Amino acid sequence: MKHFKTISELYSLNGFPPPENPLLGLFLCSQLTMCTLAYTEFTSDFYMIALKKMKSGTFLYGKTKYDHDNGSLSFVKPRQIIKLENIELEEEGFIIYIHEDFLLNHTLHTEIKKYGYFDYEVNEALHLSPKEEEIIWDLYYKIQSEYNNNQDEYSKDIMITHIDSILKYAQRFYKRQFLNRNVFSGTIISKFNETLKVYFESGNLEKKGLPTVKYMADQLSISARYLSDLLKQETGKAALDHIHLFLINEAKNILMSTDNTVAQTAYQLGFENPPYFSRMFKKEVGLTPVQYREQFLN
Repeated sequence: MKHFKTISELYSLNGFPPPENPLLGLFLCSQLTMCTLAYTEFTSDFYMIALKKMKSGTFLYGKTKYDHDNGSLSFVKPRQIIKLENIELEEEGFIIYIHEDFLLNHTLHTEIKKYGYFDYEVNEALHLSPKEEEIIWDLYYKIQSEYNNNQDEYSKDIMITHIDSILKYAQRFYKRQFLNRNVFSGTIISKFNETLKVYFESGNLEKKGLPTVKYMADQLSISARYLSDLLKQETGKAALDHIHLFLINEAKNILMSTDNTVAQTAYQLGFENPPYFSRMFKKEVGLTPVQYREQFLN
């Protein structure tokens, strides 16, 4: 597996002219300039933002195939596996390569890690409306204009400002995408709850412990971050919160229908630490497990 430490190395090995900035690369793709690289599968030390209108070809991010929908914006973080094969575009697209070091001493170095979509799979790419696509292209051309000028002490801040704007708009557009996919969201929430129910009824809580968000996402064939963001948008609670709420409801049932101790109840629900279970129960219910049981006994 080829790993690129620098953008210059990626450009050189693919026969491209050297980048104007060794820590930032802009690459326009079209029907004439293919996006396929000499190394079709690689990792790198830089972020990638890519806008594509694909006609054919395969773009793999992690283990997931890109679904060929038009006008899709994808985000890749450092050291994630990228695979590009025989890409053919219907219209122009672009790729922005941003080395981690380009963001040093700037707030975006920390802020970029907060954008959850860098952890999404490619089939969870952002599908842009024509108006949204126009906004993203406008920001790309502003970066390109500054990039191709003689760069001075202001250039970096100006380009990072436009990159930051792309990221902020993407966050806004993803919220719109979640809202526009209500049927999909409802199906995911139903499947999520059903998966939890099956996990509990099969005895996996006692055998394997609490299910992780990654386990739940794998069962639903989506990425963990996308699942959590989708649930947060739809219900106000992240995936881990939903797992905890499900367990609290099961705990209530056990406390009311059996003589199990709090510790026995905690172990039955997959908690290795009964005090942690009690704290979580009180946080969600407002009462300790003992207090909850006693209120119905008195």
